[in-house]
Amino acid sequence: MRDGSIFVNYACSRENYPNTSQMIAQKLPNTNWGPTPAEALQALYEKFSVEVANTSQVAEEAYRLRYQVYCRERGYESSDTGLEIDEFDAQSRHIVIRHRLTGRVVATVRLVLFGSGVGKYSLPIQQFCTPGMLDGLPLDAAAEISRFAVAKELRGIAGASATPIHIGLMRGIIRVSQELGLTHWCAIMERSLLRLLRATAIHFHPIGPPVAHHGLRQPAYGVIGQIVSRVRSEQPAIWDFVNQDGLLTVG
Repeated sequence: MRDGSIFVNYACSRENYPNTSQMIAQKLPNTNWGPTPAEALQALYEKFSVEVANTSQVAEEAYRLRYQVYCRERGYESSDTGLEIDEFDAQSRHIVIRHRLTGRVVATVRLVLFGSGVGKYSLPIQQFCTPGMLDGLPLDAAAEISRFAVAKELRGIAGASATPIHIGLMRGIIRVSQELGLTHWCAIMERSLLRLLRATAIHFHPIGPPVAHHGLRQPAYGVIGQIVSRVRSEQPAIWDFVNQDGLLTVG
């Protein structure tokens, strides 16, 4: 949920930065992430909020960031509305990361829930997998992670900045997954993203060979209980951040 201080800080900042884009460009890259994972996650906690998009307004902020990243910067998708939306968004839960000082959504990801009988495909990954590739997954208890999008001001910055942002998004994904009783995730990810997550003890396993989808990407799956347990044992700083309220169960 939004903290009221977001809007106070935002209003004060507007006095010094009349141009909002200028304010964002200067404030976001200057976040001091610290040299250790614990310090980087503390900076994430202090400077950003992780939210589940429980209103259409917050979901629209996610679609707008996706438009900037997927349509304008990368050219992967097209839209003439300023929003990047597809047929799977109606059956998705969206997670966003908001920069507290500016109030801006700077990262987003969605969790696409299995939609039996909704269109030709129940999950986006089925458009790229061969028949039977997902037979080993309990689809009624699975969801697909997709549409990772991070504002360009937070991409390519030296240090640990990329990792905390993705951990923040995964925190939201884990929380929603537990609330819904999900047991498995699937995804089609760039190998660089899979390596980034693996470095934080979040391990996905390949499903078949890589596929051509905006470049070469790997279909993969993860068992949620195993991932959460591994994070707790191998990355205690990340576990403490993900489980700040102590509500997560392991195993």
